Amino acid sequence: MSTRNGGGIALPTPPHPSTTAIGGDASASPPGGRLPWKAKISYGAGDFAFGLCWNMVGAFLLYFYTDVALLPVGVVGTLFLLSRLLDAGIDPVVGVLVDRTRSRWGRTRPYFLYGAVPFGLFSVAVFYVPPLGDTGKLVWAGATFIILGLLFSIVNIPYSALLPMMTGRQEERVQVSSLRSAGTALSVIFATAGTMPLVTALGGGDKAQGFLLTALLAAGVSVALILNLFANCREVIHDGGEEPPATLSAISNMVRNRAWLVVFVFTTLNFIRFGAVLAVTAYFALNVLHQPWMISILLPAISGTLLIGSAIAPPYLRRFGMRQGNRLVLILATGLYLALPLAEGQPWLFLTIYVLASVLISVTMTAIFAMAAETVDYHEARFGVRHEGLLSAGISLSTKIGMALGGAVIAYGLAWVDYNPAAVSDGAVHMVHALYYVPAVVVLLLQTLCISFYPAIPKRPQA
Repeated sequence: MSTRNGGGIALPTPPHPSTTAIGGDASASPPGGRLPWKAKISYGAGDFAFGLCWNMVGAFLLYFYTDVALLPVGVVGTLFLLSRLLDAGIDPVVGVLVDRTRSRWGRTRPYFLYGAVPFGLFSVAVFYVPPLGDTGKLVWAGATFIILGLLFSIVNIPYSALLPMMTGRQEERVQVSSLRSAGTALSVIFATAGTMPLVTALGGGDKAQGFLLTALLAAGVSVALILNLFANCREVIHDGGEEPPATLSAISNMVRNRAWLVVFVFTTLNFIRFGAVLAVTAYFALNVLHQPWMISILLPAISGTLLIGSAIAPPYLRRFGMRQGNRLVLILATGLYLALPLAEGQPWLFLTIYVLASVLISVTMTAIFAMAAETVDYHEARFGVRHEGLLSAGISLSTKIGMALGGAVIAYGLAWVDYNPAAVSDGAVHMVHALYYVPAVVVLLLQTLCISFYPAIPKRPQA
């Protein structure tokens, strides 16, 4: 990483570094070489695969549970929080399993092969309303949501662990991270802008059927792209010897990894904001702005701007570095968010300010992916082992905690004012207004403080 972030650490060369791809060499390069574009694009498409289903869940499952399945909003809020936190506890276990995995396909790729279809099936199951009473529906919702989160961990943690194994070149990691950001952006655009039109078109007036068929379509695309990820991406950097399995001492080392700690907190904060905005935007457009058409612009813009941010991020972060670069865009985004309430009466001015703020924030998302890979190099410098699986699991854990807290804040806020979709009170409108702005601004300020502690990351010696 750029030395302008602070003092550096000398990174030792592993005693017997491997430079041969595991599981074939169709899309592999030596650590000092160049990744083929097929591998880069397949990796970026992998995030589209995971995000298409996961962001549909994040954006619409709360609405589906409360307004389609007619479950109590307060109970749903508790379900979301407990399910996500319980599921998040699985992440370190999956990370340890990835670090222990030895197969002809490598450490990460078997999880894509065997996890793709179950992930797709449960992405559909969460949008099914069984012909049961309220208690039965709640049990179904809780069980399917928890299992989906577990399956997401099984495929997504190896996905994150794969990036530092694909290349040791910092500039290529940022480039691949940008393609991952583009995949994230496209998944949110399709999930948020496409879901409700598809629900209407496929449901024929039956929202429950519309959501189920839309989820089935999204799951089919996701499964195909996860299998494509398995086929086209290879591990080319790994430890030369059989390191001891990850244990409690490995977890202890992880929490002493300063770079990892900063990225963990930074990512948790980012997804608190992201989860809150996803959950509250539909309520905000309907009940505060009174502009239902803006739902299909505001939600896609959250990550649609990632397409712009992913193009801006590589040269921008190369120029300013991770620490200063993130801090600058966060300060500017906070100022724009504070200006948004003044533009509520002018929809197009509101959208302009909102899009500008979202573009700035999107740079930090690309940075998160690159920083997560860098924590592996920092860990190797400090402790002599890489532990890609465990470190990636920790970052995955932060996304789930963040999404859980962000969604729970919205659900509990609505429950506090007895939100009723059939008769929205003035108190509920005021609460929605506050929930749209306050969590976002507070989180942006905390992220600005957090990134100030990000250390310099040593460059890995190239072959």
